[in-house]
Amino acid sequence: MLEQKKLFALDIGTRSVIGIILAEQNEHYHVIDILVKEHQERAMLDGQIHDVLSVSKIIAEIKHELEERHGPLKKVCVAAAGRALKTERSKVTIDINGKPLIQKQDILHLELSAVQQAQSVVAEKHEAEQSHYYYCVGYSVLYYRLDGEEIGSLIDQQGNEASVEIIATFLPKVVVESLLSALHRAGLEMEALTLEPIAAINVLIPPSMRRLNVALVDIGAGTSDIAITDLGTVIAYGMVPVAGDEITEAISDQLLLDFPLAEQAKRDLHKNDTISVTDILGFETDVKREEIIAQISPALDRLSSAICNEILKLNNNKSPKAVMLVGGGSLTPELPKRVAEKLSLPENRVAIRGIDAINSLTISDHIEKGPELVTPIGIAIAAHLSPVQYKTVYVNEQPVRLFEVKKLTVGDCLLAAGIKLNKLYGKPGLALIVTLNGQNITIPGSHGDAPLILRNDEQISLDSQIENGDQLTVIKGEDGHKAEVQIIDLIDEIPKKKVTINDHPYIADATIKCNGKAVGPDHLIEDRDHIECMIPGTIEELLRSLNLYELIAEIRPFRVKINGKDTFIPPLSGKIYRNGVETKLHNSYEDHDQIFIEKKKTPSVTELAEMKQMMLSQSIPISFNGKNINLQKPISIIKREGVLLTEEDTIIDGDELLIEYRKLEPFMFQDLFGHVDIEMPKQANGNFILLINGEQATFQSKLEPGDQLKIDWPANRKASI
Repeated sequence: MLEQKKLFALDIGTRSVIGIILAEQNEHYHVIDILVKEHQERAMLDGQIHDVLSVSKIIAEIKHELEERHGPLKKVCVAAAGRALKTERSKVTIDINGKPLIQKQDILHLELSAVQQAQSVVAEKHEAEQSHYYYCVGYSVLYYRLDGEEIGSLIDQQGNEASVEIIATFLPKVVVESLLSALHRAGLEMEALTLEPIAAINVLIPPSMRRLNVALVDIGAGTSDIAITDLGTVIAYGMVPVAGDEITEAISDQLLLDFPLAEQAKRDLHKNDTISVTDILGFETDVKREEIIAQISPALDRLSSAICNEILKLNNNKSPKAVMLVGGGSLTPELPKRVAEKLSLPENRVAIRGIDAINSLTISDHIEKGPELVTPIGIAIAAHLSPVQYKTVYVNEQPVRLFEVKKLTVGDCLLAAGIKLNKLYGKPGLALIVTLNGQNITIPGSHGDAPLILRNDEQISLDSQIENGDQLTVIKGEDGHKAEVQIIDLIDEIPKKKVTINDHPYIADATIKCNGKAVGPDHLIEDRDHIECMIPGTIEELLRSLNLYELIAEIRPFRVKINGKDTFIPPLSGKIYRNGVETKLHNSYEDHDQIFIEKKKTPSVTELAEMKQMMLSQSIPISFNGKNINLQKPISIIKREGVLLTEEDTIIDGDELLIEYRKLEPFMFQDLFGHVDIEMPKQANGNFILLINGEQATFQSKLEPGDQLKIDWPANRKASI
């Protein structure tokens, strides 16, 4: 007959400590004995030992009594209470604009950064000095988002920003340390360690069932521990500070029972429709189950609501496929029904599970069977089959001890070492901010390098598993370099246009200026540079870029300065024709345009006078000695640089003219002498007579058009006789 192996386990709870002895043979377990002792004072709070001496005293008492019945006990299996677990949500967003496609390692780094952020929040809430005083015992991704939209996977995605939100569970290191101290004082050595939720799950939900989304709720006296399975693993742990005592106190208040009798009444209600109770006044009463449930309904709602809200929080705001209730508090009347209602599940999907659900288990007849035994039995079995181990890993030569509640990875080691993951990646190089043609452009520096992680001198990744004694070396990634860009890198192609001007071909190239100075396309850009790359946009800009300033001058309005005042004469200006159609200097042009520029005119003095509506002279027709003559005298005297201009002289653009204007006066006989040469007859004696139309006149006699003028010499008249 094979020798049976005895397993000693302790379930150290808020109200009591349960000691259990199991015999294991060929993967079959038999519960030999169970001993329960309540704390005499408040030595436990939320799963953590606050009074090591008091707890160790009770452990020693249980050890002593069981040893008297079953022989020496040296080693014990224990569990860290699930209610000591801290759960926190965290969201991290990173900028991925312009970065390469997201890879698996980038996503893992993002997730672990979120875990580390949650770790810091937990530490801050519970006033610990450093976040790595907490073990991360598991985390679950709630969602990924790309540019604000939820997405199934970030791998090979591109956009502006990526984010992840996780829910992570942490166990304070002090919980484990205080547990070890209490065992040591009681003369026990820790054989194996597990977590209470894991203990219950291991005996009720085997790995083959963990692909199902199931919630396990261990309802104790003061707290209710929750664990969620999905996709083949435990994805989240949680705790609510509401449990069976809430219902016991409500029954005590309604029926005037002391606490132990109220606790018994609660258990009786689970099995009987009517119970008999004796209140503190000594009156015995039979009470129907429905009446008590109606009276304690508010407490039932508080308990079921707290449990369901935490389940939804841990399960990404969706109901699981089923809920298993264990622990003494699971016997609370109507609790499964109310949990099912609040999670919108059929009633047969929420069930109380006792030790009868544990495969290959028998129990001694003297032990009362109930759901409260699931966790202590599970501690013994789970701690034996899959104990939680400590592992020591060296990170940059510093020892780090990890609590292995799951397969440990390099990322876990870095978290435990307090290394800030978001500081491991090299910083991006300094960006340049420049202005190109009035538009602000940001040119990022090169990306920082990923960290180099070595395990025993071999390069590995964040999700690589580690073994005890591994030597990890973490080298921060190098920072990126400052952006180094030439102007040509910002411009796809330097524009140019081909045009023909006055039958000559030209090419209009874009001009590049940096901070007002002409530069070439290979010029290196500096931060805050103002860059202009502009092809001439108007015909005037085109002519200037080609240095055809003389043609621009032809288009400018014809200008002369008359008596010191500028005078513009547009009709004399040159004209521009684009593809045969008249246009202006400020108008645009296109590639392959034909442009013709007509030069300015050079008018004569007469033409200028006509345009300015200016009289140059006045005239009158007469006849002298039978010969027709046109008498003229100037009205406007025009000089250029002191030189008198004739009516035939030409005027040039920019001339400065001095014009003297005379009054318009009648012609007199004396005006004749400026137009004819008078020859005195040889026989004349110096006397003469001025005749107008045969009548004697004087030098000042006024003339009219058509007058007949004559000078009569008396001597000449005598000779003719």
